[in-house]
Amino acid sequence: MLSVYEGFFSGGARILHSDVVRGLAEGGQSHQVLGIHSEVHREATRQRMEDDHCYRALTADGVPVTSLGRSAGLVEGAVAANVFSGPELAETARSMAGADVILSLKEQPLALLNQRGLPRRPVVVCLHRSDPENQGPALDALKTAIADGTVAACVCCAESTRAAYEAAGVPRELLHVIPNGVDLLRFRPDPVARRAVRAALGIADPDPVIVFAARYAPMKNVPLLLRAARAWLSRESGGHVLMCGAGMTPGNSALRADLEVAFAGEPGLADRVRPLGVRHDMEALYAAADVVALTSGSGEAAPLCLIEGMMCGAVPVTTDVGDSAEIVAGHGFVTPSDPGAIASAWSAAVAGRAELAPALRRSRERFSRTRMIAAYATLLDGVHTSHLARTDAYGGQGALWSIRLPDERAMGEGSPR
Repeated sequence: MLSVYEGFFSGGARILHSDVVRGLAEGGQSHQVLGIHSEVHREATRQRMEDDHCYRALTADGVPVTSLGRSAGLVEGAVAANVFSGPELAETARSMAGADVILSLKEQPLALLNQRGLPRRPVVVCLHRSDPENQGPALDALKTAIADGTVAACVCCAESTRAAYEAAGVPRELLHVIPNGVDLLRFRPDPVARRAVRAALGIADPDPVIVFAARYAPMKNVPLLLRAARAWLSRESGGHVLMCGAGMTPGNSALRADLEVAFAGEPGLADRVRPLGVRHDMEALYAAADVVALTSGSGEAAPLCLIEGMMCGAVPVTTDVGDSAEIVAGHGFVTPSDPGAIASAWSAAVAGRAELAPALRRSRERFSRTRMIAAYATLLDGVHTSHLARTDAYGGQGALWSIRLPDERAMGEGSPR
């Protein structure tokens, strides 16, 4: 298997996909990764491939990772996104030649995989959003690859993803839902980590804590989060809001401006909003929190932060975006995009945390990484088997795939929601 990434930078889709690749490799499949970019500048953060936590985890597990060496978002590295040089195509062809199936992390890498002259391999596209219309030329690249017969299947991490891409014109038979899962040994309530993180941040044991894990991007609606934080902190004298992710740092001028606007007239409240940047100990931060918050207005499908936070004992409070409402049903709160309503839900979540804990514990198997990886393995085995059958029957010729996969319920799609 070859996974093609747009690049290595902070984000839930890359964390999830890298975990899937590692899990499939642990199960005996041979995997490698090709990144189009080796460096990106986004969310006010310069992110090098070699510094990325996913890159380090993959290579530590023996998964080879190579790159075309491009830079994105940097003036000195500006290259036309869909124009590839001869050496870049040669490197891509070498990587593809040894693979039976190609995984595309979202639809953006299809701009590369659609280039003429590359080896013909079945492609499985892993989709992680619910707004294909906002993906620019990437949706057209996906449709081109489907029309060409290159795409054998699409993995959707949520029902909202499948519905959105079907509405955008992707044939339903190509769309297979495999809900996100996490490592339950890593993401679990941890009283020791809870005390340690709070002590390190100077937060007293009884003080309520909200964690907001997101990159600094318009879809995450950071201004709404901060307006809700002001409303909540004004009545929670011991409360704290922790912000984690790319761009969630004091050095981000846009975030500083958001803070100034949200806390105008009450700058003292902003002292209890802690921008912590990219963290690699999220399980400890979630364990230290009482609530995991999401205020996104679009784009989300099955937000990893809600699942990880819940599994660590934090109560989820989210806007109704993607599959978020289904994910937190019975475990947390869904709010309108109103700062007062969000602040009230945070208070209710803190007060009801003990009562919600049994339901969170009972839901753990539903969000299992093991279940998710087994479903990916089943789908990929089906794609490979179909590819071999077509090669035998037609000598590798023909434009359209006909994939008959096992019942989706057995692949995890029928898990309780």
